[in-house]
Parts: sequence; structure tokens; C-alpha cells
Amino acid sequence: MNPQLEPFFDQSVDCLCIADYNGYFVRINPAFIKLLGYTEEELGSKLISEFIYHEDRERTAAHREELKNNVPLVNFENRYVCKSGAIVWLHWTSIPLENERLIYAIAKDITHTKKLEKERILHLSQLSKVNEKLKQQNYSTSHDLRSPLNNMLSLVNLLDLTKIDDVDTKEILSLIKLSAEGLKSTMNAYIDSYSEEDIRDMVLEDVDFKNVFDKVQNSISSLIQRADAKFHIDFSAMPTVYFKEIYMESIFLNLITNSIKYARPSVPPIISISTEQENGKKKLTYTDNGLGFDMEKVGALIFKLNEKFHGNEDSKGVGLYLVHQQVTSLGGSISVDSKINQGTTFTILFKA
Repeated sequence: MNPQLEPFFDQSVDCLCIADYNGYFVRINPAFIKLLGYTEEELGSKLISEFIYHEDRERTAAHREELKNNVPLVNFENRYVCKSGAIVWLHWTSIPLENERLIYAIAKDITHTKKLEKERILHLSQLSKVNEKLKQQNYSTSHDLRSPLNNMLSLVNLLDLTKIDDVDTKEILSLIKLSAEGLKSTMNAYIDSYSEEDIRDMVLEDVDFKNVFDKVQNSISSLIQRADAKFHIDFSAMPTVYFKEIYMESIFLNLITNSIKYARPSVPPIISISTEQENGKKKLTYTDNGLGFDMEKVGALIFKLNEKFHGNEDSKGVGLYLVHQQVTSLGGSISVDSKINQGTTFTILFKA
């Protein structure tokens, strides 16, 4: 070795070595000796293959033959067994010098990187299993709830409204039937959606805002009446959007029920929903006059799972998380602007 290269060889933090064509170490630097834990004499007394992890020996031997045929080795990884019994991963770059019948090589210790990669794969596998379990639970829950729901609808249909004189009672029964039918329709749509997504990617469709709003309004009509909620609706600028209807129903349902749930005391909810299309941007704006949020304190948490801001006992911290997931999963975005006791505005931008 050139004497000028000795300091580089001896002081390098990477593992440097020189091997001959017979498969023995000729020189090995201190960093490599320290990593493997053997003395320089021990490393030079045996074939290199004896220090390689047994599962990697055959593959390494094949690449060594290529090196002897004057083919450089780049981005090769294998495992070595340290004197302590520990296994380390090494990333190699090796250059053959045919006239000297020597191989010059640099190895980087990538054991930590491999450990992180293994952990990442394990986490992804666990997340995949959890996701599949949640999906099956959603499917099963929606499917199983249809039976009692159908039973309730049958019981309502058995009632002879002509025998009921009280007008309010008749109206309540009609609302119960309407709500049950709406819930059944939503569950059927969820089940269909899960089945379709198992077969192909999410299929978008032309969604009519007015139809979706009417459907959601009918399904929670009694809640709207009790809250004395008023709506200002204007979908004229953009009557439809390319989206997923079941997601749009869920978005309207969560936003409207939240506006009612978090209305200011003694102040009936006033909800405005409008659409706009300008310069290629497709936008839906939803505004209410409710309790609002302190954006400086909770603005970054509004769309997080299990976050609650008003202390209601029936608050689960899920609704706005779902809205955000449904919008962003289809390539859109959602932002919020709010002031305490002045209401909240949600702005949804759909994928162009």
C-alpha cells in the first residue's frame, strides 16, 4: 500500500480491507477489527467466508467470483458474525485489481438501519392487520344492525295510523319511520361501499349536493325541529361535484349535527351551505353561528381523533376527524375559521 494512504486506512471510521483472490484478508483496518472483535491475526488466519453468516455465504461467494473476473461490486449487503456472536450487517463497495490479484473494499456498518427497517416492516404489518380488523368490524356492525332496524321498520308499518287520533303522535311515528329508513339506506350504502372497495379502487361519482342535503335533513328531521335550526342553502354555482356520495352524506351529517350539538344557549342554529366554482377551484363553504373555537388554542387539533373542545357528555371527538379523512382521502382539503361565540366556517376544496 502507498505509504501516503496509511493514515487514511488506519483512521477511517468505515471498515476497510484488502483481500486476495484466494479468499483471505491481507490487511484490515482498526475500525473493522473493532467491529468484529477478532484480532488481526485471527482474521487473517481463516478464509473470509468463515466469518460470514452462514445464510449469506453462497450468495457472497457468487459475487466474489465476479470480482475475480474483474467486475466491481457495488451496493452489496451481507452479514458477518462477530467474535461475541453478534451479527452485523455490512454494505460493501469492492474494487478488484487484476494485476495485483487483490480486492480493495469498503464496508459500512448498516446494522442499525436494518433494525429500523425491520421495525418499520413490523409496524406496517401490524397497522395493516389493525386496519383490516377495523374494516371487518365496520362491515359486521353495519350488517348486524340491519336486522333490528328492519324489525323496527316492520313494527312501525304494523301500526294503523287511522286508529291514532293525536296529531303529534302521528307525526312522531312518521319521523321515526323516516329516520329508520334513512339509517337503513345509509347502512346499505356503507356495506356496498366496503364490498366494492375490496374489489377495486375507490370509484368516484357525480354527487348532487341538493339530493344529499335533502337525504340527510330527512334522516335527522326531528333533531332539526327540536333545535329550531334554520338553513340557508345555495348550490346554484356548483350543483354537483365528482366525489363519493356516501362520504358527502357523512360530511353533511357530521357538520350539521355538530352545529346543533354546539349551538349557543338559547340561540337557534343558523346554518349556511353554499358552493362555488372559480378559476378551476371547486369549493363548498359551511358556516354556523354556534359556540365556535379558540383557534389559537385548538386550531391545530380540530381534525385530530378523540379531541373534544366543549365538554359535552355525548361528544366522542370523531366527527370532524371523519370529515377530514373523507375529504383528504379523495384528494381534497378542508380548512376552518372560527371565533368563540361567533360560529365556525368550514371550507372544503375538492380535487379539480
